[in-house]
Amino acid sequence: MDKALPDLTSRQCEAFRKALLRWHRDHHRPLPWKGEKNPYLVWLSEIILQQTRVEQGLPYFERFKERFPTVQDLASASEDEVLKLWEGLGYYSRARNLHHSAKYIANELNGVFPDNYDDIRKLKGVGDYTAAAIASFAFDLPHAVVDGNVYRVLSRYFADGTPIDTAAGKRRFAALANMLIDPQRPADFNQAMMDLGAGLCTPSSPDCEACPLAAGCEARKNDQASSLPVKSKKLKRKTRHFVYLMIHHNDGFYIRQRTGKDIWKNLYELPLIELQKPLKNARQLKRLVPWLGPDLLPEIRITERCRHELTHQRIEAVFCELRVNDDFCAPEKECWQRVSLNDLPDFAFPKLILNYLQQKALSLERC
Repeated sequence: MDKALPDLTSRQCEAFRKALLRWHRDHHRPLPWKGEKNPYLVWLSEIILQQTRVEQGLPYFERFKERFPTVQDLASASEDEVLKLWEGLGYYSRARNLHHSAKYIANELNGVFPDNYDDIRKLKGVGDYTAAAIASFAFDLPHAVVDGNVYRVLSRYFADGTPIDTAAGKRRFAALANMLIDPQRPADFNQAMMDLGAGLCTPSSPDCEACPLAAGCEARKNDQASSLPVKSKKLKRKTRHFVYLMIHHNDGFYIRQRTGKDIWKNLYELPLIELQKPLKNARQLKRLVPWLGPDLLPEIRITERCRHELTHQRIEAVFCELRVNDDFCAPEKECWQRVSLNDLPDFAFPKLILNYLQQKALSLERC
């Protein structure tokens, strides 16, 4: 059973709002979507910012806004085009969900964006946080946004040690935020809470002296800021060992499109071998690719192992560069395509592979 919420009076809530909004008037972050009321652009910015830092997402927002100025433009694009524009941002299911929902809005809703929380929440890839953000920013509806910044502000203000990564914690802090939200200015309130967490109430070394809520902050009074918020469990990442094959054939090399329900669905990659343990040497590689047979020329270069961190996985990868005879035929069942480095703009790759291919292209330019 969830513990009772603080018994806040209307006067306390009003004082909280006034102090926060007064501070935000002079200290808000200047971002291109601030004050935006076009629900399509608000939705676009919120999807891009899921699991993404503002400075990283900003150029992608501008890119999508320019290429797809309306939801109909996005709906008319191919998935490959959307994934290519998203390339490098990660969490590619966001791009697929964005495209799916754009087609749903354009075709099923006649291009009219849903204007209430429940219908916004039905869009693919939209959770409680994103639905609240769109509802408040685009339609001025009083739904509190609770992201990592808001969790931090509220857990410290109330000195509340309820773990924020539990269902009970999420319910509790959402309820607190909805108690405090300014019903007359929900968009300003939500943005102010996020800006406060990002600018002053930071994970380490919070600037409590400059905080507009310092007078009522229980964590500040009890010197608890460094221990809040609380998480119940530490994320464990599974390590996977990838061996990518850069198979040089005449003036090209081979790529394939990923399918299934694994990471990076529908993106392109080099031919891949996944191992239980790291690749030892070229001799082991030759045993792993017997289908190359006599077409494999003796020189094999194996790059240094590189690491790529995902939320739940750690990818440790090596790239094996090898060359085959001119008359080599790729296995039909593998569905490979032969391309050149000049073709890179036509395909969307995971960042791990894109970085490698861009380095290859750069090294060739220097030759």
